[in-house]
Amino acid sequence: MTSEILTLTIEHIELVLVTLAIAASMGLPAAVMLARRARWRRLVVGFVNVAQTVPSLAMFGFLLPLPLVGGIGKRTAVTALTLYALLPIVRNTLVGLLGVDAGVRESAEAMGMTARQILWQVELPLATPSILTGLRLATVATIGTATIAAAIGGGGLGVFIFRGIAMYDKWTVLAGAVPAAAMAIAADEALGWVEKRSLRSRGMANGE
Repeated sequence: MTSEILTLTIEHIELVLVTLAIAASMGLPAAVMLARRARWRRLVVGFVNVAQTVPSLAMFGFLLPLPLVGGIGKRTAVTALTLYALLPIVRNTLVGLLGVDAGVRESAEAMGMTARQILWQVELPLATPSILTGLRLATVATIGTATIAAAIGGGGLGVFIFRGIAMYDKWTVLAGAVPAAAMAIAADEALGWVEKRSLRSRGMANGE
């Protein structure tokens, strides 16, 4: 069983990393756009909020019959997990960008900086702690939710959990649950450390 635990753990990590890569590549640019377009903000944030409230199994069931993104396997699992990961990434990036002091932007404009330069050199650095918080929340949530992916052939540590439930074997359930929990705790601690370093660096940059 040890080799199978290792194999499924690696599969679980791959599932999480692919999901976060897609969610971040979609969520971060979307948040930047929404920070400048208040008219679209409520609509998009409302959509990701609604997606977050749909139960995992129901989401998988809804996606299964859809063309391109549906079907049994990892593709549907990644699609569903990405929808769940978008909310913390989009919301926290928005909070960080909208929280940048207007006076700081005005000073940057007075120095002749372009909108692109202000974004990359002023707004994003100042919003980094909030962005990291969003990524941290998305990572921990995705690790846990990814265990449900086994229900549609998505693989990962959920294979043990569903197998254990079917066999009424708590040890098999724990073989999937314990590594997943350990992974979530490790990711939370690691990203928490990065977040604290970011806050410390920001404080030093501000002369605090």
